[in-house]
Amino acid sequence: MHDVHFLLTDLLFGVPAMIAVGLYIVAVVITNRRGRLRKWPWLRTVSFVAGVLFASIALVGPLSRQSYTDFTAHMVGHLLLGMLSPLLIALAAPMTLILRTLNVHLARKLSLLLQSSFIGFFTHPVTASVLNIGGLWVLYTTNLYSAMHSSLLLHIIIHIHVFLAGYLFTISLVYIDPVFHRFSYTYRTVVFILALAGHGILSKFIYAYPPAGVIEEQSRIGAMLMYYGGDAVDLLLIFILFKHWYQSVRPRKLVSTGI
Repeated sequence: MHDVHFLLTDLLFGVPAMIAVGLYIVAVVITNRRGRLRKWPWLRTVSFVAGVLFASIALVGPLSRQSYTDFTAHMVGHLLLGMLSPLLIALAAPMTLILRTLNVHLARKLSLLLQSSFIGFFTHPVTASVLNIGGLWVLYTTNLYSAMHSSLLLHIIIHIHVFLAGYLFTISLVYIDPVFHRFSYTYRTVVFILALAGHGILSKFIYAYPPAGVIEEQSRIGAMLMYYGGDAVDLLLIFILFKHWYQSVRPRKLVSTGI
C-alpha cells in the first residue's frame, strides 16, 4: 500500500516539477531570441531550477519517504518546501518571464488578472502571513499532522498548501515580479517581524509539546531545525527586503544633499 502511495506522490509532484523547469527554460530561450537588449539573467534561471529541485527533494524520493516516520526528516522537508524553495523561485521572477514571453494580448490579460482584488487579497502581507504561519500552527498543534500520514489526499493538499503559502508570503514581502498592490517597507517589515515571532514561538511550542504521534527526541530536534533553519532563510529575506528599502531611499538622499 505504501509503495503505491509513494509512486502516486512521486508522479504527482515529480512530473509537474520537470515540466515547470522545462517551460521556464523554453520561456528563457524565447525571450532571449526576440532581440531584446537585455538578455534574461542566467542567475534567475539557476535560482528557479534550484528552487524546484529543493521542493522536489522534499516531495519525492528518500527524504519524503523518511518523513513519514521521522519528524526530523519531515522538518527538513518543511524548510526546503515552505521556505527555501519559495524564496529561490520568487527570486527567479517567473511572472516577469511569463509576461515577457507571452504576446501583447495575453500579457495584458494576465496583467489585468494580477491587478484584480482576488490576487490582491492573497498577496496582502497579512493574508499571506496568516496562511503561512497560521497554517503551520494548525498543522502542528492539532491532529492534522498525524492525519496527513494516513490520508493520501490530505498529504497532497497539505504539501501544496505549505509551498503556496510560503511562496505567497515571500512575494508579499519582497517585490521581484511586477506588483500592483504595493505596501510600504515599514508596513511589510512590521508584518514580517510578527510572522517571525509566530514562527519562533511555534518552534518552541513544538519543542515542549510534540505533535500527536511524534516522539519527544525527534520533536526537539525538529523544533530546533525549524527555529535555526527558519532563521537562516529569514535572514536572506531580511537582507533582500532591506536592500530594496535602502535602494529606494538612497537616490532621494543623494538628491537632497546635492550629490
